[in-house]
Amino acid sequence: MSDFDLFAGLGIKALRHPLLWESSPSHASESERWEWADASLRRLDELNIRPIVGLVHHGSGPRFTDLLDPHFPTKLATYAEQVATRFPHVQDYTPVNEPLTTARFSALYGHWYPHRRDENSFARALLNECRAVVLAMQAIRRVVRAARLIQTDDLGKIYSTPKLAYQAQFENERRWSSFDLLCGKVDSSHRMWHHFLWAGIERAELEWFLDHPCPPDVIGLNYYLSGERYLDEHLDRYPPNTHGGNGKDSYADVLASRVLKDGSLGLEDLLCEAWQRYGRPVAITECHNGCTREEQLRWFLEVWKTVQNARERGAEITAVTGWSLLGAFDWNHLVTQQNNHYESGIYDIRSTPPRPTALAGLIRRLATGTEVSEPLLQVPGWWRRPCRFVYGVSIDEHGEAHPTDGECINRAYPKVRPILITGANGRLARAFARICELRGIPYRALPGYAFDIAEVMCIRKAFLELHPWAVINAAGYSQVDDAELEARRCFRENTLGVELLARECGQREIPFLTFSSDLVFDGLKTSPYLESDGVFPLNVYGHSKAEADKRVEEAMPAALIIRSSAFFSPWDENNFVVRALRTLSAGQPFRPPCDVVASPTYLPDFVNACLDLFIDGGQGLWHITNGGQISWAEFASRAADLAKVSSETLYPARLEDLRLRAKRPLYSALTSERAILMPTLEHALDRFFRDCEMDWKLAKDTSERIAA
Repeated sequence: MSDFDLFAGLGIKALRHPLLWESSPSHASESERWEWADASLRRLDELNIRPIVGLVHHGSGPRFTDLLDPHFPTKLATYAEQVATRFPHVQDYTPVNEPLTTARFSALYGHWYPHRRDENSFARALLNECRAVVLAMQAIRRVVRAARLIQTDDLGKIYSTPKLAYQAQFENERRWSSFDLLCGKVDSSHRMWHHFLWAGIERAELEWFLDHPCPPDVIGLNYYLSGERYLDEHLDRYPPNTHGGNGKDSYADVLASRVLKDGSLGLEDLLCEAWQRYGRPVAITECHNGCTREEQLRWFLEVWKTVQNARERGAEITAVTGWSLLGAFDWNHLVTQQNNHYESGIYDIRSTPPRPTALAGLIRRLATGTEVSEPLLQVPGWWRRPCRFVYGVSIDEHGEAHPTDGECINRAYPKVRPILITGANGRLARAFARICELRGIPYRALPGYAFDIAEVMCIRKAFLELHPWAVINAAGYSQVDDAELEARRCFRENTLGVELLARECGQREIPFLTFSSDLVFDGLKTSPYLESDGVFPLNVYGHSKAEADKRVEEAMPAALIIRSSAFFSPWDENNFVVRALRTLSAGQPFRPPCDVVASPTYLPDFVNACLDLFIDGGQGLWHITNGGQISWAEFASRAADLAKVSSETLYPARLEDLRLRAKRPLYSALTSERAILMPTLEHALDRFFRDCEMDWKLAKDTSERIAA
């Protein structure tokens, strides 16, 4: 099955489809040049999906041209005519995606090639792109007379304090520039006419657009939370990385939703503004929120409902586009760094074939008119909740700042069905509760003394009282060596209780997540263990986990079982890294095993990955750890180096010399044949020290004073 077959299952009617100019090898033979395009467009036709072909996305075209090349427009027009001739059945085109945004990022801010930072380059790039759109559509329409222009650009809005109103007004006029140029609206009475002349553009270049109007058949608006900004001259309210200016005034530039007391203007009014300005059909051509899964869902649903409201007000809104279907890499840094940071979209390409995320289900239901009522969607997105005021102030309509309070998600939304988290006193349960709070997911965390998972009546009573929509089992017996002496208790908490929870969840069709361990393996492999590898535990604890995995799979095949290794975390002191650094900081001996290799797992990464997979409807057995394998001695040494703590008292030992009661595998590194969902161990360890509240130098100084 191709990706297009997956997309067709969503119920979509049209697809933005790239035939990028820079990806078309002009030196190849005619058949080789168009081989992929021939096959993909043929398949879309078979699936009855209408392609909207894009020729230049964010980029400058092939190497022989760029945005400032005066011949860029005619060169693109030549390629556009070749595409139209090859595919005369294609009627919808976006020759250049987001001309204004690309010009800003490439020629005004210097983020992208050609990395200019001046008004002349910005204006030149923008006019070149818009001229290229006009000439490309002329060329296409010589072949396909009914070809339509679906012109896209970012839909934003600037807000400001009264002092900076002049800057906000200018930027709010500039944001329409690409559409205004194409529609022939930029004449001598237009504010941007004078700005372009000031920037060094010739009058004749502007008049050309008046003589060659090419109004879009559809105004394509790409809407992101980051598009609505607030400008504030009170720099002391905001961190230095938000500070900037225009040469006249210095000001902070921040997300409007982070500071505006009553929220930003919002999509509905912006859509109606676009409709009234151009009187042409409008579409949301990109809708995405780079955030956690439930926030992605909340954002898409809010945009969908807002479009319905705008249509009721008379605006002709023709589509909402889920962007992007297969996710994106490194957009958290505007593709200016190659960190391989993957952000999944409607599908997650880390699985083969691409795994549908919860967004796929939401879009499918919206496309078919099915009711959407999940508990997660009964909580508004962070941009609607008090947690959005990260700077500690909210700004009213007069520009005055007011202090803000936080929120407790459970108190704020007591009627929303929660996730039930067992084992509330444990490290894993506390981490899930903490991140659920941050992500706006109502939860109820029950400690073992209040919720005995090995008692059926206790489980049923909790389900009846709390009515959870999902259960995360973070309870269990975790003392590996003590388990050798307390086998009955270990199996009761790790095996029997988990089985009973799975059975009760299965009978009620409540999604269930529980956790296994790398200690189910015997360590005889020399490469990381996969989900399909057989289990041969060496100790009581490992046996209890292996048996629990088997019983859960039998009791509830739809359950999600996640296997991991030992955790390290910035939130507690009872983990290997913190113990190692505290001991070494105090100048005391630390003896980790040098012959035991595992996959240490960063707890914040783990919890977030588990929640995303759980919300996506993940089932079966998964291995989820940070990528990599390392001995515990080497791990302690690396942590000490990063913390700038002396490792003089680090004494690597052999496992047998530590005389531990429970036998352990010498090798228990994990990887996954289903998908790699977490960053590397090196990346996680770097973030541990950024996130950690511990000051290791202070810890060392304190230890030295105590010793003295």
